[in-house]
Amino acid sequence: MLSKSKIKLVNQLRQKKHRQLNNMFFVEGSRCTIDFLNSDTSLIDLFATEEWLENNDQNVKITNPIAVNKKELKKISALANPSDVLAVFELPSSETIIKIDNSNLSIALDNISDPGNLGTIIRTADWFGITDIYCSNNTVDAFNPKVVQATMGSLSRTNIVYTDLHKLLSNRPNNIPVFGAFLDGISLHEYEPHEAGIILIGSEAHGISNELTPLIDNKITIPMANKNIDNRPESLNASVAASIICYALKIRT
Repeated sequence: MLSKSKIKLVNQLRQKKHRQLNNMFFVEGSRCTIDFLNSDTSLIDLFATEEWLENNDQNVKITNPIAVNKKELKKISALANPSDVLAVFELPSSETIIKIDNSNLSIALDNISDPGNLGTIIRTADWFGITDIYCSNNTVDAFNPKVVQATMGSLSRTNIVYTDLHKLLSNRPNNIPVFGAFLDGISLHEYEPHEAGIILIGSEAHGISNELTPLIDNKITIPMANKNIDNRPESLNASVAASIICYALKIRT
């Protein structure tokens, strides 16, 4: 049975202030939920249909799940068509000391405001084995339900840190280059894969902020194949650009 207090709490968690106040967020969908259950993230509540619980009792260990029906799930779901499971987890603790990995690439995001874009970038990072993502403080919250949904479980395997990017890049080790995406940069074709470095992606509307531009070692661009000068797109979607750059700098041979 789904209590009124549980319904109120889960619905409040759609808002950032309530996620921070309660130190909780929620996940929907079987794949995403199972990925978080298999991670180190602490489970608080799990609401699922009897069928889902029966089908997944061997996949994950769940203590005291709350069996609900589809009608009850609709009361707490942020989706137009609710899944068979919704789980509430404790927010991961924020890192106070940031240590940049000098054995792998990482991603820095400057003012990414669209939840779908952030979710897709997190999923892309996971695909390419990039575990650390540094977000400017004005980037959309990674535990926004729309972001969580778009990551398809990859959020459970990535380390998201919100920080002052100017301070982060200014204090990075000398052997960590910063690659910034620009329309007028040097073609990615000119670069070989790198073992370490920071890929900096700016917003679609404004690009990389002026205060961060002087901290970039390599201004890179994705070559445009469309030669129609009078009728062509102005830019790529931020998540698409991130995917191409990750491929070029991570594994392209």
